[in-house]
Amino acid sequence: MKTPTFISNKYFKNGLMIFAGLFLGWLFFHSSGTDVKSDKTAVHEHSEDENTTWTCSMHPQIRMDKPGDCPICGMDLIPLKKTNAEIDSAAIEMSESAMKLAEVQTSKVSYGGVSKDVSLYGKIQPNEKLLQSQTAHVPGRIEKLYINVTGETVKSGQLIASIYSPELITAQKELLEAVSMGDKYPAILESAREKLRNWKLSEAQIQTLESSGKVNNTFKIYANTSGIVSNLKVNEGDYINKGVVLFDVVNLSNVWAVFDAYESDLPWVSLGQKVDFTTQAIPGKTFSGKVSFIDPVIDPATRTAKVRVEIANQGMQLKPEFFVNGTIQSGKKSSGNQLIIPQSAVLWTGVRSIVYVRIPDATHPTFKMREITLGASMKNTYVVQNGLMEGEEIVTNGTFSVDAAAQLEGKPSMMNREKNQKPVTSMPGMKM
Repeated sequence: MKTPTFISNKYFKNGLMIFAGLFLGWLFFHSSGTDVKSDKTAVHEHSEDENTTWTCSMHPQIRMDKPGDCPICGMDLIPLKKTNAEIDSAAIEMSESAMKLAEVQTSKVSYGGVSKDVSLYGKIQPNEKLLQSQTAHVPGRIEKLYINVTGETVKSGQLIASIYSPELITAQKELLEAVSMGDKYPAILESAREKLRNWKLSEAQIQTLESSGKVNNTFKIYANTSGIVSNLKVNEGDYINKGVVLFDVVNLSNVWAVFDAYESDLPWVSLGQKVDFTTQAIPGKTFSGKVSFIDPVIDPATRTAKVRVEIANQGMQLKPEFFVNGTIQSGKKSSGNQLIIPQSAVLWTGVRSIVYVRIPDATHPTFKMREITLGASMKNTYVVQNGLMEGEEIVTNGTFSVDAAAQLEGKPSMMNREKNQKPVTSMPGMKM
């Protein structure tokens, strides 16, 4: 009975030892496997940290190789999400939050009719076609001047001056002698009459001289036209020669409004266009006329050309030297509509005109600078001659913000045509 008990205890002890060994082995290998896996995970995560690029949600142009604060706004940097999509190296990518913060807005390029209100500034001037000079047709001395001041009104046929002329006295005596021999020498008589006609004596004056037989010591001068004396050039007692201007006369029944048009506005101005204008001297009233002349020469100092408008001056309301403000409602002459964009979309460097075009089908808002050729400038828009197509989407508000982001990231921009700049990686002193 003792032997079976011993055998039974022996097997029990051996079984217990085997079980204990298996348990210890499981604990060792399980712990070792876990440590190896943990080490591999740690190595992988460390590797990811080294390859992660950090950026700012508000300023996506910022790129850092480690976590930190945005050098512009001071916000915590976040990992940059990597995508498999390829982005143009010259394009600038923005987040939706950055676009909202910068108030970036876009619109599509389209065709449209073009028109422009051209503002003009000028003065009223006399119509030079109605400007005449009153001249003396005989030499002599002014005995009496009946027009004494500039601005005086004269009428055609009005007596304006009396002249003492020795030559005219001689010519009158020749006529009277020819009259006495008229039957024998009719040609001499006619020649003497014609001489007086050339000196602007009227037929009535000649007939009075012949019938009276008396020589007049003074010669009366009568006005040739009606108008306003604009420039009085002689005084009583002056000695004058034949052809000397006594004064200028201007007729103000029709006047000119002469405007200065900038060279950039000249494509919108053409002959026959209606011009509405006002003057502070006559408030509340609008005058109208048509363009009758456009100066072919530009003033090199003001870069303007004279634009002339003729106006019937009823009641002589418009006076020379009145300042006037005019407007031409112009429609661009073209065979069809033209491609137009808002002026707010254009950045101009003095040499280049650029816009930012949104790249279609991009995962995030992505823009690329493009140089364009502009045509005529209107009130709030430009005509595009080259560089854009209908349907393309461009930045129309916040253009400077997009351009600033492109500059900071070293992408082509208004001030950086070539890609020769590096992205901003730090900005000392800008932390907020």
